[in-house]
Amino acid sequence: MTTYPYAGFWRRFVAYAIDTFIIFVVFLILTIVAGIAYFTGAVSGDGQILIDELNHPERLGPIGMLILSSYTFLFIAYFTYFQGLNGRTPGKKLLVLQVVHTDGRPISFGTAFLRSVGYLVSSLMFTIPLGYIWAAFDKKKQAWHDKIAGTVVIIREPPGNSDGISIPDSIQTPQEVASFSGVPDDKGQTEKNRPGIPSGEDAEGMDNQKIP
Repeated sequence: MTTYPYAGFWRRFVAYAIDTFIIFVVFLILTIVAGIAYFTGAVSGDGQILIDELNHPERLGPIGMLILSSYTFLFIAYFTYFQGLNGRTPGKKLLVLQVVHTDGRPISFGTAFLRSVGYLVSSLMFTIPLGYIWAAFDKKKQAWHDKIAGTVVIIREPPGNSDGISIPDSIQTPQEVASFSGVPDDKGQTEKNRPGIPSGEDAEGMDNQKIP
């Protein structure tokens, strides 16, 4: 049984900032590619009609909705994939964080999707991040999307802190136990530590013994 502390607001904020920066860069690249393809088609095909549509401000609303919908889809897909994989996005990996159920179990892709959609609730559709700020005052450091999905964010550095969540080693993979606790697995044993294999000093002593 290992106790992991709940991740605080600022540590989670930095991890989230890293993730949203990655999402923004990917979205920007996709938007540029789509824009080039669109205007290339406009010039090579019946382009004057398409260009005339862009010159009317009242027709820019659907384009803005398309951009917002595309970003929201990428946002949800990003967090669903990485958090459903092992509870850790690239930003959370850098900050040594992990999303788990409130009882310590790993989350599924279904829970990750529910939590990712919950981000929209926490940010009130990318307007006011009240749900994120809530984590700074909550006892378990849960934001609104954590409460919706039944999850918590933990720091994967076991300090023996009682104010956290205790996770039985039985529901963790051997790789997680080894990587987060610093305990080497069987492959990490040296010949000196393996039973039945003498160390260098013992072997030297055996060579010096006289054989009758």
